[in-house]
Amino acid sequence: MSHVAPPLLHQQMFSLDHAAWVDLLATTENLLIIQDLDGACMGLVKDPLDRVVEIGYLEATQSFDGHFYVLTNGEHTGKRGMNGLVERSLGGAELAQLGRYYLPGLAAGGVQWQTRAGEISHPGVSEAELAFLAAVPEKIGDRLRQFFAPYPDLLSGAALEQAIQASVLDNMASPTANLNTFHGLLDGHRELYTDLQHAMRGLMEDLLHDAARQGLEGSFFVHYAPNHGRGPNGKEIPWFSQGSESGTTDFQFMLRGAIKEAGVLALLNRYYAARTGHYPLGESFSVRQAPHSHGELLNLVVQNFVPALMPTLVGVGDTVTSVVVTEDGQPVAKRGGSDRNFLHLIQAIGQRFDTGNLVTYVDSSGGELKNRKALRLEERSGTSVVVEGPGDAHDEDDPLMLNVVFPGGYRQYCQAFQTAAARRA
Repeated sequence: MSHVAPPLLHQQMFSLDHAAWVDLLATTENLLIIQDLDGACMGLVKDPLDRVVEIGYLEATQSFDGHFYVLTNGEHTGKRGMNGLVERSLGGAELAQLGRYYLPGLAAGGVQWQTRAGEISHPGVSEAELAFLAAVPEKIGDRLRQFFAPYPDLLSGAALEQAIQASVLDNMASPTANLNTFHGLLDGHRELYTDLQHAMRGLMEDLLHDAARQGLEGSFFVHYAPNHGRGPNGKEIPWFSQGSESGTTDFQFMLRGAIKEAGVLALLNRYYAARTGHYPLGESFSVRQAPHSHGELLNLVVQNFVPALMPTLVGVGDTVTSVVVTEDGQPVAKRGGSDRNFLHLIQAIGQRFDTGNLVTYVDSSGGELKNRKALRLEERSGTSVVVEGPGDAHDEDDPLMLNVVFPGGYRQYCQAFQTAAARRA
């Protein structure tokens, strides 16, 4: 009786073969892991100040030194930045610096670069842009106070200020209104929560107009997370809450070009330079110079990167959405999620260069946030299989294939990552 070998991991969808995934990470010499942070290697929580990252995971990233970068819409710096979590986990900044525990890679969607030693820079960003961004957190706080002024019986005084403190993320390069806390506080006042989403969207539009008046037109854009993909104008479509789900919770005011998929090119550029001494896209290349469309980004890789040196890329994320709606009597898929585009680009590079790139999905629906759809598993012949992904079951031609999935969330992913790291070391 002949046995047919199972398809390779990059040809599978919703695979639970974590042993094969570990094997690939442990034994592939020319490897580049590009990983999201929140929900992937730590739990999703309402207040980012409550996040915790485990030392075992941080140590494991060191076994992949030179082969591992983060790519996040969060930031490295600031009181809600990743570096503070790393320092708390280790017991101080000195230990983090001595041991080179900081996570290398791109934050703020790709405009904030960090080395393992914790050295930070903002490639392609001007002082005027950073100054404008520095004033945004105060404006978010003011707008939240204005919004709640007519509802003193619902939220006011110290309770309101506490909620604002939790919701205004004073990030250096991507100041954000994070509505998770308000979503919890407005339980039972769902229409008011949706009004709040509209108010934050209005503030973001006002900020874009203010920037244009100050000579910074085109410097910024707004990232809505999670979202319903991009409209015909290229702008992201907010997900306004209906029912109990929170929809868009993060209204991020970001620097133009700070899109994760452009970050893939910036990281590949650095990876090639570290191995060959030559930057395929030039030493000064940053995400701010990159095109924005999937096709143009892929073409830039094909035109500039030597195929023989192309690593096997492993993309890791937790935010991928799709919903099928009816427009003009026809079903239309709205595809979004802040990790979708960078994962899709990694998949496409793998197909073009035949490098077996892997899209890895971590199910973060078990966290405190209710804007994630869980993977649905069934037992078949004594084996667990994933029968439904995080997207809409009616979205049958989604181009993104989630090759390997971790239904057990960040803990299950980190355990497998640490196993691979131990073997690689």
